[in-house]
Amino acid sequence: MRAVQVLQTTGPADVVVGDVPEPTPGPDDVLVEVHAVGVSFPDLLLSKGEYQLKPEVPFTLGVDFAGTVVSGPGFEPGQRVAGVGGYGGAAELVANPGMFTFALPDELSYDEGAALPMNYLTAQFALAERGQLKAGETVLVHGAAGGVGTATIQVAKGYGARTIAVVSTDEKGAVAKAAGADEVVLLDGFKDAVQELTGGRGVDVVLDVVGGDAFTDSLRVLGTQGRLLVVGFAAGQGIPEVKVNRLLLNNVDVRGVGWGAYAMLRPGYMQQQWAELVPMMASGVVKPPIGATYDLEGFAQALLDMDARRTLGKSVVRVR
Repeated sequence: MRAVQVLQTTGPADVVVGDVPEPTPGPDDVLVEVHAVGVSFPDLLLSKGEYQLKPEVPFTLGVDFAGTVVSGPGFEPGQRVAGVGGYGGAAELVANPGMFTFALPDELSYDEGAALPMNYLTAQFALAERGQLKAGETVLVHGAAGGVGTATIQVAKGYGARTIAVVSTDEKGAVAKAAGADEVVLLDGFKDAVQELTGGRGVDVVLDVVGGDAFTDSLRVLGTQGRLLVVGFAAGQGIPEVKVNRLLLNNVDVRGVGWGAYAMLRPGYMQQQWAELVPMMASGVVKPPIGATYDLEGFAQALLDMDARRTLGKSVVRVR
């Protein structure tokens, strides 16, 4: 079968499509015929050897996927599913643990299914588990036109929150607005814009996938007992440092969000998360915005586009 392979960790330009043996599922695995694969930031890091997970080369990329069940406990042959794993999903067939595989509602396409698991489960974990979000609170979302950003906007709306999207361009602002953001502000000068939008009260939660120079101003826009959720550092400007006296001034928190390390070690946790999201899918508030689509041979280009920050919404690779 065909699969997207990393032969050496020299970056996305050297990712190739090759023939590999079909997987042999274990007793708790679901064998899935893959229709679509999401393109995720961990894929980019894996291709460079910069991810915390460091599989031996050669290995197959692909964190998120959607398709139909061939066989496996708990699922019917032909059933539509989405799944997530550390890597290995960007292939014509994947054997995935059943606890990391989810029934895909009929309301969603395979493309949307492949855009769901990592980003939306990360957003749900960030907002509900780490951010303790309550209905009526205000959430500020950095990188709001990207995959995690648009997911956070929608999940926050599903929990009854107000959302303010921070973007670097008007084009990205349109993507965030289409995803459901209540307000959109540009990164340049966002602190003052947010204070104006909130009447000087600030926001309850900031979700930051960007890091970099905006981090200190993100702390400054938190209201009393606000929570800054650190998901990643896509800006590539180094890891920000926190002057802890800032935390004292307004009784605010900085909280790390490491969804994968938490969820993969707790059997059944991802299924509970998925169950939280299903009503949001049914209502239409959770509907992943698909950006560019590629064929399997285009996976490397999808990663290059992500590396150049050209990605809007979630990129998807169509396998069949």
